[in-house]
Amino acid sequence: MNLSFSLYTRETGNNSQLLLEVENINCIAADWKEGAKGTYISAVNNIRVIGAEVAYFIKTLQKIFRYSPCEIHLIGHSLGAHAAGEAGRRIRGIRRITGLDPAGPYFEGTPPEVRLDPSDANFVDVIHSNAAHFPAIGLGMYNTTGHLDFYPNGGTVMPGCTDLIPEMKQNDFEVIIAEATIVGGCHHSRSHEFYFESILYPTGYFGYPCETYQSFESGDCFPCPQERCPMMGHYADRFPAKLKRVNQKYFLNTAADPPFATWRQKVFIKLSGVKKMRGDINLVFHDTEGNAKEYEIASGVLSQDQVYTKYLDVEINPKNTKKIEFLWNKTIFTLLWARVGAETVNIIHGEDGHRSTFCGRGTVTYGVPQLLTPC
Repeated sequence: MNLSFSLYTRETGNNSQLLLEVENINCIAADWKEGAKGTYISAVNNIRVIGAEVAYFIKTLQKIFRYSPCEIHLIGHSLGAHAAGEAGRRIRGIRRITGLDPAGPYFEGTPPEVRLDPSDANFVDVIHSNAAHFPAIGLGMYNTTGHLDFYPNGGTVMPGCTDLIPEMKQNDFEVIIAEATIVGGCHHSRSHEFYFESILYPTGYFGYPCETYQSFESGDCFPCPQERCPMMGHYADRFPAKLKRVNQKYFLNTAADPPFATWRQKVFIKLSGVKKMRGDINLVFHDTEGNAKEYEIASGVLSQDQVYTKYLDVEINPKNTKKIEFLWNKTIFTLLWARVGAETVNIIHGEDGHRSTFCGRGTVTYGVPQLLTPC
């Protein structure tokens, strides 16, 4: 039976019970909030202590129960990620360490011996949700520090979070990181929220191999390569090529609200019934549970001579999609009796490159949905 060991100060341990819903494991949470009190520097120093204590506990399991380190998965958030790395440095052969937005201040750019790094376990996966980008203060590390490093939404600012990332000022730097890194913040905490949501929504967290987030947004890494894409979060270790390379960056976009999962698609729409007019065109996805999400594809001058293309991160699982509708809206300059339709809609699914083709029949007036059916 495997052992999952969570290192947390508050939030992450509360979600550990989700692991028990999908695996037969022993789950232990180490609450080191007393060691995280005081200044940020003292908390940084204390991760050596908590790392040593975790290593000692693992040695005790080995001695008494002959429990192998290759059955152990350490999960740590912020400073807890580096504490997990310290434990892995002391106990070789740990099966897996998951770093949830490893703390950046005083760790970014340091030698591997003092921070989480790929040598700390057989497999190290990392989720960056508040990576530092000067001049803004990020509470997490920006540089890669595992076998697979995931950067959801670029890894710095998370949709749905309203707390601001302050501008860098030398005189209040210590105060900011002491309060925010230890206490937490929406962007910084999203990493462990993503991880625990991924337990129940694994296919909604595919990471695409790219050098930069800008390249990912441009579609340069779409669809997934032949070796497929790893799943960010709990099932990252199921990626067949996870140990072929170190410090590999993977990018994805998430939704603003739980469960945060999205499925990346490339959409092509060819219109009918319009020579040239102004307005916007949208697709509405419906699932089997009655949920619906609308996404704008294009806005401005519309013409049936042009194919409109856009990358979408759809919050409706393709396997649960019940129907897709085309919808358009006019501007104040558009004739009231104007009609537009979707002649064809092609969708390429990022997970495997599969193409789906839909057709619309005739045209519709503005605000009236047009049902799309497989061609």
